[in-house]
Amino acid sequence: MTGIPGEKLPPAELPPPGGALATLVVRRFLRHSPPEVWTALTDPDQVRQWFLTEAKVDGRIGGTIEMTTGSFRVQATGRVLSWEPPRLYEYEWNVAPRPSLPEGERSIVRWELRPVEGGTQLTLTHSHLTRSTADVFGAGMEAFLDRLEAQLDGRPLPDWEERLRDIRGAKAR
Repeated sequence: MTGIPGEKLPPAELPPPGGALATLVVRRFLRHSPPEVWTALTDPDQVRQWFLTEAKVDGRIGGTIEMTTGSFRVQATGRVLSWEPPRLYEYEWNVAPRPSLPEGERSIVRWELRPVEGGTQLTLTHSHLTRSTADVFGAGMEAFLDRLEAQLDGRPLPDWEERLRDIRGAKAR
């Protein structure tokens, strides 16, 4: 592991694709430059605010991540697979089995930032998720990205649970 930009580590052993696994892809245009968005995705103080997550990230290929998220205090660990500031950040997201995630998770999170006119196109891909987790995470990630956008814009952050209810209600219609 050299830490050379563009080098990619293979992910940890994962279940084969298909069957009970799913991939969640969320895209968002942000009116901010890729370096500004990158900082919001990787700076622990900013992540704590918009993502409601305590994060420790060794920002290099092969580095480790430790994240504790939400009121259920879900703990995820893994390795950094890609680290190309301010364009690509990918890591393993491994969670041991627990009551709220009885199967646990061994998945990959990939944040891609592409400069576009007027800002950044963010693409979040969370792959190798159990299908039940992907079903729950879709609306949750939309609510988190609303918070990210508000933080970047300097606006008050929306309440995550309230946004989640609104998004789920709109999708149910």
